[in-house]
Formats: sequence, C-alpha cells, structure tokens
Amino acid sequence: MRIILLATVAIATLALSATSNVQHSVTQQLGSMLGIQGPGEHAEEDHNTPEHSAGHVPEEHSEPSHAGGDHHAIHKIVVTSPMQQDVTLTRQYVSQIHSRRHIEVCALEGGYLKEIKVNEGQEVKKGNHMFHILPTLYEARLAADVAEAELAQVEYDNTKKLVDQEIVSVQELKLAKAKLDKAQAKVDLAKAELDFADIKAPFDGIIDRLHEQQGSLIEEGAMLTTLSDNHVMWVYFNVPEARYLEYQKAIQNDPEQQNLDVQLRLANHEIFDHAGTIGAIEADFNNETGNIAFRADFPNPDGLLRHGQTGTILINRMAENAVVIPQRATLEILAKKYAYVVGDDNIVHQREITIQNEKDDIFLVKEGLSVNDKIILEGIRQVRDGDQIEYLFEEPAKVLADLKYHAE
Repeated sequence: MRIILLATVAIATLALSATSNVQHSVTQQLGSMLGIQGPGEHAEEDHNTPEHSAGHVPEEHSEPSHAGGDHHAIHKIVVTSPMQQDVTLTRQYVSQIHSRRHIEVCALEGGYLKEIKVNEGQEVKKGNHMFHILPTLYEARLAADVAEAELAQVEYDNTKKLVDQEIVSVQELKLAKAKLDKAQAKVDLAKAELDFADIKAPFDGIIDRLHEQQGSLIEEGAMLTTLSDNHVMWVYFNVPEARYLEYQKAIQNDPEQQNLDVQLRLANHEIFDHAGTIGAIEADFNNETGNIAFRADFPNPDGLLRHGQTGTILINRMAENAVVIPQRATLEILAKKYAYVVGDDNIVHQREITIQNEKDDIFLVKEGLSVNDKIILEGIRQVRDGDQIEYLFEEPAKVLADLKYHAE
C-alpha cells in the first residue's frame, strides 16, 4: 500500500514539471511574436540594438511623441502691453415697471350702479364721467333740504318786511337769516354727497378691468376699476452697496447725468426707444440683501409700457482713460489676480494687479500695471517667475480687436 502511494506522488510531480515547461515555452513564443523581452534577454538585446548608440535621444523625449499627444507642445510666447482708452461699462438689474400714478377708483357712496360710461382699456381725460351711482337715499335727503331752504327763505322775506314796517325788531331778522343760511348749507352738503355718485377721472389715464357691472348694488368704498397714468413710467430696481456708492458719486459730480446712460431692455430683449434718468433713491438699505432701491424715470409717449411689466435696467457709464488688458493675460491664485511682466532684460516677473472693473473679455486695471509695461498674453503657463524668455510682441490695439477667451 505504501509503495502505491509513493508511485502516485512521483507521477504527479512529473506532470507538474511538464506543465511548467510547456508554459515557459508558450510564454517565449508569445514574447517573440509581440516583441516582449523575457527575463535575462533584456541586457543582451540592449547591447546588440543599434538604436542605443551614444548620441541617440531616447524615444520618449523625441519630437514625434508631441504629435502623439503624450506631452503638450510648446507654443510661442506672445507679449503685449496694456492699453489706455475710454470704456463703456454696463451693469444690468432686474426691474419692475410702474405707472407714475396708479389708483383704485372706488365708490364714495353706496347705491345702485346706474351707468358705466367707460370701457376696459379706454383712455380717458381728466374730468370725464366714468360711473354714475344712483343713491336713492341722498336724492331724497337733497329734496328735503331744498324744501327746508325754501321755507327758510320765505320766513326771512316775511321777517324783513316786518322789520321794514318796524313791527318786529332787527334781532328777529338776524334769526331768520341764520336759519336760512343753515338750510342752504344743508342743501350744499346734500348736493356734494349726491355729486359723489357721479365719478369722474381725476387725471388722464387708462381704464383697467371693470370690477362691477351695470345694475350692481354698490357699497361705500367698493372698488370699481383702476386708473393708470402711463405718460411717465417709474422703473424700480435694486442696487448693491458698492454700485450705489459709484452711482451716487457720478450723480453728484454730474447732476445732468450726461455720463450715466440709463436704458430699459424689455422682455423681448429689445431696447426701449427712450432713455431714462435716475429719478429717486430710497432712504434705507435692505439689511437682509444689502441692496437699496433705485427708481429710473422713462417717458412713454407711445404708451408701449404698462403698469406691472418687467424688464432689465442697463446702466452704461463711461470710464475715461482706463488701463485695459485682456482677461486671458492674467492668472488667479487664491482669489488674487496676477500678470507676468517682462522686463527690459527679458526676465519674467509675476506681479499682483488690482482689478477695477471687468467687461466682456477685458479687465480695467486699477493698480499694478501701466501702458509702458509688457505682459505675457499667450504662454503664461509655460513660464515661471524669474525665467528669461524669447517672445513675439503684438500691438495692444490688434489684441483687443477680437477677444474671445477669459483668464486661465
């Protein structure tokens, strides 16, 4: 039994050895087909391959690898200068459009709505009749007061005759006159109350939707419609504190607002035909948002604008003699802007700059650069502070003519 067991182990050992030899043979054949060197073959082939002669540059550093995309190709370094010019800065603010005068037309007295003399959307002139309410109670009161006034007039006339005949004293005449005046005052009051039933337009405007129909029983104070004066429109928008200080200074220096162009862009993205002016600034800031409300006034001779519309306010302000650079000539590190400045010795220096404003693809520089400096426009990621470079210079006017890229 023990002899059989030993024979089995020997047979298994021979089988494993044969399998290992086959695997090694297959591996060598595959390596030969694919050009892969096996262990121990590398040193032999290194010495026998002519490509590894003394003056050869390794393949991974040769030029064709750049075309293959393994490394970034080295681009030419282009340098330009800041340019000084007048720049129009545009700020946009979401706005709400209101009529200069927008009121609720309400019934001053209760009664039946006898007549409606206007239509929805109709333009009316000041003094035009719009509604007539039939207040039966006030008409009856007026009739009673008129009758009392007539009676007081008769008594006054009789008393005056008696005074002329020296039958009664002058005091009786004065009492009759006071009674007549009181009765006449009641008549005037009743007429005024009755006039409240005839509602007229207080100013030129446009009638809104009618809230009551003819024949309705109207209570005192019920709203009948609204009336809007759209000759001048008030457009409200919110401005952050930094911009408020900027505009306030501009308005104080130029009360006529010649350098502050205010435009209104409508919902269809078209610019309203008439320019506006800053008409008012609210007294208080909103502590939650940090904004303050501005009001721009726009003439509306064609009646295009209506109460309740929305739009976008565009405030265009001229920045004179601003130092301008392309945004792509800058880099940002920890929320600070930098530019690479090239000295007379062609050595690059990284310099921090302060941005005053930005517009499209340009920065308006407040501090850090002048028009005499040279800055790297293209290739800022290929240089380091202190590098000496060779570059191509491009005129600032040509650079600013067509910009489509922002900062790296």
